[in-house]
Amino acid sequence: MKNEKIFLCSICNINSGTCNEDCKFCSQSVRYKADIERYKHKDIDLILQEAATARDGGALGFCLVTADKGLNDKTLEFVCNVAKKVTQEVPELRLIACNGTATLEQLLTLKEAGIKAYNHNLETSKEFYPHICTTHSWDERYATCQNVNEAGLVLISGGIFGLGETQEDRVSMLEALNTLKPTSVPINFYHHNEALELEPNNLSIDEAFSLITLTREMIPDAQRIMVAGGRELMFGKRQNEIFSYGANSIVIGNYLTTSGRVMSKDLEMLKALDLEVATSVS
Repeated sequence: MKNEKIFLCSICNINSGTCNEDCKFCSQSVRYKADIERYKHKDIDLILQEAATARDGGALGFCLVTADKGLNDKTLEFVCNVAKKVTQEVPELRLIACNGTATLEQLLTLKEAGIKAYNHNLETSKEFYPHICTTHSWDERYATCQNVNEAGLVLISGGIFGLGETQEDRVSMLEALNTLKPTSVPINFYHHNEALELEPNNLSIDEAFSLITLTREMIPDAQRIMVAGGRELMFGKRQNEIFSYGANSIVIGNYLTTSGRVMSKDLEMLKALDLEVATSVS
């Protein structure tokens, strides 16, 4: 890892807490009545402010996230408008969209608006998926990832560990991800909310480290293995060790409904490790 540059990404929740799906790990579902901020469309000036903050904090990727099963005409129009304005005001950022299931036509529209990559996670194995979501299928998620590849967008796809799945489920998910050839694989560690039905994440820190390594080994062609949601809670004072286990990308700043640590702390960590921040993508 000594000479590898670390890709930093920031998340912008541009539509929060309005989803009708029943994903048991997600506080954005209206079904669980989690105590989170909910809004249809975030004000564009606030989005631009967050974009500038992300850029100044070292982020290269900037992900526009909406809380719904998938794209509809209104959401697509909103995301495209936001993408065009962010590109105009903060052109240094590489724009990512994360808007649920999407058709090839919708993805091509996003691409035309300036979106460079699309994030859609498989979340877990096909076998375990019905235990955490019943309102849409794992196959729909997989098909969206195929659409991303067909559209010529960069595919970002990963999953969540600590949902109650078995090791066999983790291996199955990683095998499926490898068939999609994602450029970036975000690894999330379940961050429990008391409003959700799932039990808290019971992974040990050593198990979590081993899952980073397993992801790197099972998806060898991925350019980036990103440690995303749950990093601070899962690894605590040992966050600096994730890079020695195979990670070369992290999310900085806040997440969708949970707080991350101050961006400057992550930059200090990377400097102490003599790791350089990526400023471009090949």
